[in-house]
Amino acid sequence: MDADGLRASKGEQHGSPGRARRRAALSSVAPIALLSALPASSHRTRRSRLGNGVASPFEALTFAVATTAEERVAKRLGFRTVRIGVRAANGVPDESVVSFGLAGALHESYRLGDVIDATRVVDETGRTLWEGPGLGVVRARDGVVLGADALVHDAAERERLHESSGADIVDMESGMLARAGRLTGVVRVVSDGVDSVIEGVDRTVHPNGRTNVVGLVRWVATGRGAAVRSMKDAFAALQELEKAVA
Repeated sequence: MDADGLRASKGEQHGSPGRARRRAALSSVAPIALLSALPASSHRTRRSRLGNGVASPFEALTFAVATTAEERVAKRLGFRTVRIGVRAANGVPDESVVSFGLAGALHESYRLGDVIDATRVVDETGRTLWEGPGLGVVRARDGVVLGADALVHDAAERERLHESSGADIVDMESGMLARAGRLTGVVRVVSDGVDSVIEGVDRTVHPNGRTNVVGLVRWVATGRGAAVRSMKDAFAALQELEKAVA
């Protein structure tokens, strides 16, 4: 979420996005308002390094993100970045990209803050949409990503999807990019565990990836403590993602 998204007095006046067609594990549209609370010193752009001052191979890649919060992290790392929106609402890039950002866990082995350097993307049936060796993120785990068509925020649905697909985590952009033949890798961080049950989170972000201020305020007012915890979890997850690829 970008900083101006949090300033409700100057907030966007657009309507909230339509409801997801299916209830599903909280994926890339996690509640990420807390990101804009990062100290100003963290908002500088820098070139990513892989220890001992060695330039990162990621610098030659383009990172595709869904939301402005994920975009902010990628740009701070010095990565070439394109914001494709929720489920690529802004369009699929013409170039090969890395799917980058938040994801939801589909089973207990993957927990908040775990960074995944995926080797496969599958659909709900387990059919492979993309496969690769991973990008070599040292502080990341291997994993299989489910490219979902809608948000997943129900524990029973997470379990069902894990069993049907064999996937470890879920997001809503990797599958779109894989089907378009544009995917060159996936680096995601778990922002919500298998027991997370958050209603209405899909109404906090516009399809283009910007914050829906009205939807966010309503969601926090309704979810209260659970909403605040989820925001903090997303913030912590993005910090882990940044550290893993810095």
